[in-house]
Amino acid sequence: MMRNTLAALALLIAGPALATGLQIEVAGEANGTITIDLFEDTAPNHAAQIAALAEAGAYDGVVFHRVIDGFMAQTGDVEFGKLDGGDMSRAGSGGSDKPNLKQEFSDTPYERGIVGMARSQSPDSANSQFFIMFAAEPRLNGQYTVVGKVTDGMDVIDAIKLGKGGNGAVIGQPDVMTSVKVID
Repeated sequence: MMRNTLAALALLIAGPALATGLQIEVAGEANGTITIDLFEDTAPNHAAQIAALAEAGAYDGVVFHRVIDGFMAQTGDVEFGKLDGGDMSRAGSGGSDKPNLKQEFSDTPYERGIVGMARSQSPDSANSQFFIMFAAEPRLNGQYTVVGKVTDGMDVIDAIKLGKGGNGAVIGQPDVMTSVKVID
C-alpha cells in the first residue's frame, strides 16, 4: 500500500504544472474578452512574471500602444502605458518594478495568436510588455521568448485599433486592457 501511495505521489509531482492563463477584457475599437494559455513549461519565468503582474492588477488599464497591421499588437507597459495617469508619449519604453528576465527561447514558431515577450536589443531584457501575433512571422522564431497563445478572442485582437504613427504607434485614444485576470 505504501509503495502504491509513493508511486502515485511521484507521478503527481512529476506531472505537468497546472495550466495558467489570462483572461483579458479589452475596450475601445475592440471590445471583448481574450483568453491566453501561458506556456509554463516553455517559458516558466516569463509566465510566472506575467501572472504575478496580472494578479497584482498591474495590467489593468494598460493600453495597446503599438499595433502593426498584419504583424502584431503590443501592450503591457505597466510603467508608462496606463490609460489614466500614464505617459502616452513614453508608452512602450517602460516595464515593471520586477527584474528583467533571461531569455527562454524555444522551438515554438511565431504564428497567428502566439504571445511573445517584448524586449530591447538585449535578449535578456524582457520585463512586462508582450505582443500578440496577427499572422505568422518566421523571422521572430528563436529570437523572442514565446510565453503563450490566444485560445479564444482572436476576433477581439483583429479589431484592436491599428497604429498609424512611427513604428506602429497608436495615435489618439488607444484600446485598453480594462481587466487582466489569472485563470486556471
